Amino acid sequence: MENVEWFPLVNERGEVTGKATRQECHNGTKLLHPVVHLHVFNRAGDLYLQKRSMKKCIQPGKWDTAVGGHVDVGESIEEALFREVREELGMTDFEPQFLTRYVFESSVEKELVHTYRTVYEGEIKPDPSELDGGRFWTIAEIEENLGQDIFTPNFEEEYRQVLRKD
Repeated sequence: MENVEWFPLVNERGEVTGKATRQECHNGTKLLHPVVHLHVFNRAGDLYLQKRSMKKCIQPGKWDTAVGGHVDVGESIEEALFREVREELGMTDFEPQFLTRYVFESSVEKELVHTYRTVYEGEIKPDPSELDGGRFWTIAEIEENLGQDIFTPNFEEEYRQVLRKD
């Protein structure tokens, strides 16, 4: 079975308890697996969002967190974060700041999300094989479009719970 992606299974503390394939994790079993998110801000406070590829099985064509990706078996959270950021946006020189860790559950999966942020002014090169582009959004633009089925539910929840400054 070549080209099978294996994800670690974890408990809510992030301790590895086993492994499963991507397909097993995304078929409704709700096997808890770790993912990483990076929110990329510019100095003006605008937030970069990626446009999910129309080829994605989950939330195709929606605007989402700048970087979101799975941790592979044997990989640390930090290694996964830097790999995903390099693969999706071509960024290598950034300083992530840890924000939070939480469990996100949808109808098909359950993820332990490790969320980071960074301020970045360099070039961002979205990988066309991964994304349908991306751009910086002002906070006002994001606020105006919440609940309009433009963003992924996970982004909206994370924005409200972690990023919004009430």
